[in-house]
Amino acid sequence: MSKKTGSILVVDDEPNIRRVLEAVLSKEGHKVKTAENAAKAQQILAGDGSIDVLITDLIMPGMNGVELLQAAKETDPHLAVVMITAHGTIKSAVDAMKLGALDYITKPFDLDEIKQVVRNALDRKNLDRTKPSVRAGTSRGCSVVRCNDMIGSSPSMLEVFRMVERVKDSRASVLIRGESGTGKEGIARALHFSSIRADKAFVPVACVALSEQLLQSELFGHEKGSFTGAINQKKGRFEIANHGTLFLDEIGDIPPTVQMMLLRVIQEREFERVGGSETIKVDVRLVAATNQNLEKLVEEGKFREDLFYRLQVITIHMPPLRERTEDIPALVEHFVAKYAPDNHKRIEFADAETLELLTHYRWPGNVRELENTIERAIVLAEPDAKLITPDLLPPELRAAAVKA
Repeated sequence: MSKKTGSILVVDDEPNIRRVLEAVLSKEGHKVKTAENAAKAQQILAGDGSIDVLITDLIMPGMNGVELLQAAKETDPHLAVVMITAHGTIKSAVDAMKLGALDYITKPFDLDEIKQVVRNALDRKNLDRTKPSVRAGTSRGCSVVRCNDMIGSSPSMLEVFRMVERVKDSRASVLIRGESGTGKEGIARALHFSSIRADKAFVPVACVALSEQLLQSELFGHEKGSFTGAINQKKGRFEIANHGTLFLDEIGDIPPTVQMMLLRVIQEREFERVGGSETIKVDVRLVAATNQNLEKLVEEGKFREDLFYRLQVITIHMPPLRERTEDIPALVEHFVAKYAPDNHKRIEFADAETLELLTHYRWPGNVRELENTIERAIVLAEPDAKLITPDLLPPELRAAAVKA
């Protein structure tokens, strides 16, 4: 496959920085222009509509990088912008990503990182928009929107889908918050499989299920003999997810030592295996999920404040099913289509009385509980049944729905 090249504008008040970036990127085949300040950059952007990627220093005399970002985005909303930052201003660079920056490069530069960041930016610029991740359709005569395997038509879910569409190609960390069973991993998968990383690995990790030592080994890998039972070298999930997405489920349960190690990977994009000394660099999009109150955990000293802010560059709130009951018919149809063939049943949908009960039930287990309920009903249904009827629902659900 041929290497993608593009037109790059580098903006920095330090001549050496401009020269280094111009040399590195020109060697990659890119057409590079430079500017010593934001005013000159605006002139170039106004006169050259072919710029694909804007790389700008964050701190400059006069107009700073964030102000240049905002002005450039007003002219070209699809322009890919990368911020240059020193370690002391990383928080500002992360804030800039909330305003539309795609990524950031830290000083001193890692040349391989510069090349990869620009490749990612060009991939986003050249992404085939004929295959949108969010698509509309109908379900039982009602409008329904699908985002990867997620389904909804309620205002709250449409807002979730809009957020996925806006941030899917960024490398910014995403924190998905919501009650258990609301579909947090489904949205994480939608972010990955609709992004420029879709052809790379999506790697999920259930943090709550692992002890501290096992979690360290699972995330970062280990060297042979590093601890009792480490009979071979093992790659960690960060290595496996390189150039793809790592999904950390129930991030609030990770112990303090692992929190510190995780913070370093997010900031430096490098780590060592447990018991090893080789530094391994990775390009990973991190998506985390929690059903806990992380702010409270921070106040109690159980979760690092700096890690919390690095994880929630982008936050997506998953609504509970009781707040989007208008989505239930489409979800029922989806789960029927999923489980009826596997169980050799002819079920097509649910009758009106059943839908009434399902709509009035409070669903403490959210979408996961609804899915289990529909699967159970299909298993219990007669072979020739066409509809799910109330007698196929759990007795406690019927009783609770009637009282609601």
